[in-house]
Amino acid sequence: MGKSWFQFQQFRIDQDRCAMKISTDAVLLGALAQSEKPSYILDIGSGTGVIALMLAQRFENAKVVGVELDEQAAIQAGENFSNSKFATRLTLNHNRIQEFDSSHQFDLIVSNPPYFTAHLKSKNAERNQALHTDTLSFEDLLDQVIRFLAHSGKFWLILPPYESDVFQKLARKKDLFANQVFKLKDKPSSEVQRELVEFSFVDKGLENFEFSIKNQDNSPSAYYSKLVSGFLLNF
Repeated sequence: MGKSWFQFQQFRIDQDRCAMKISTDAVLLGALAQSEKPSYILDIGSGTGVIALMLAQRFENAKVVGVELDEQAAIQAGENFSNSKFATRLTLNHNRIQEFDSSHQFDLIVSNPPYFTAHLKSKNAERNQALHTDTLSFEDLLDQVIRFLAHSGKFWLILPPYESDVFQKLARKKDLFANQVFKLKDKPSSEVQRELVEFSFVDKGLENFEFSIKNQDNSPSAYYSKLVSGFLLNF
């Protein structure tokens, strides 16, 4: 998914000015994140804007706000919003989420956040910003989610398993509780690569689910196909 543009069934993403291109992580978060009839949705770290656009497609009455720190990514995401048929319900803010403000709470908040803390960095400053926690620590992200999440709202994010566990423990200390964890594998026999986690202010206990992108024969799994149906071409 690393080319300069990517065509979805109902919108197109241009991404030549974005350090982080469209990924399977982003597409799965956009397809899976759920809340009961959300009126306002917040996407923290919008990047290309793909998650926000997918949510605008799924929730036809919701207004979706994206917040993006990188200037070029913010400009391009704003253009992707403007060029879509959901343009009137999409807003892009070029800002640090720590400095963003809103007159209303959000029923659904999503984030595909940076998670590298001690890895070697590349020479690409924009890519480092998108991948490393220097500009958005887990603590900062949690504080902003708690600030903006409606009392009955849901927060969804995607992280590797170790970082997901760290995040869940930090969230619990702040009275934000993991309710569902979707464990993502490449194939049924593979190790878990990512976890998509739903949080809320209500401790309902934790439910775990597991799914794979592919079957053992490399064909798309039925669950993955259902998730991306209506979004990716040929599904």
